[in-house]
Amino acid sequence: MTTAMETRAMNAVRIRPFEAGDREPIRQILVETEFFVQAEVDVAIELIDVYLTRPEQKDYVLHTAVDEKGTPAGYVCFGPTPCTDGTWDLYWIAVDRRLQNRRIGRQLLRFSEEEIRARRARMVLVETSSQPRYEGTRAFYTKNEYVELARVRDFYRVGDDKVILGKRFS
Repeated sequence: MTTAMETRAMNAVRIRPFEAGDREPIRQILVETEFFVQAEVDVAIELIDVYLTRPEQKDYVLHTAVDEKGTPAGYVCFGPTPCTDGTWDLYWIAVDRRLQNRRIGRQLLRFSEEEIRARRARMVLVETSSQPRYEGTRAFYTKNEYVELARVRDFYRVGDDKVILGKRFS
């Protein structure tokens, strides 16, 4: 059941295309979550820079969740999987640490799924780590009807598997 506060928080953000002015606030969000290691932040920023500097590219789609003042609260990055027919990757969802557990991540996920479906996708995939600190991430996707499709043992390092979750569209 959604509480009144959750409903206000959900309605308090809107999702719009990523803008150049979002780069630094989103970088801060990525760092301040204390969830991503520096190499992951660097990759996220690299994809943001590709999106911002190469408008002709079709590999990455980025959108920002902003509050009523236009302040970034989070973002999502997704794109078509190269050399596939209708498979898409969801690369990043990040939400401001102070705003987590207010369904903003879920809004970004639902938005990206709608956008991906509109592009005639068959499925969307998410990759994450098997480490305990990613348990909440895996639970988030499972709660949103993603299933574990594959696990590559020791992918990131010994004892750290790559977990591939997916959702198929009808």
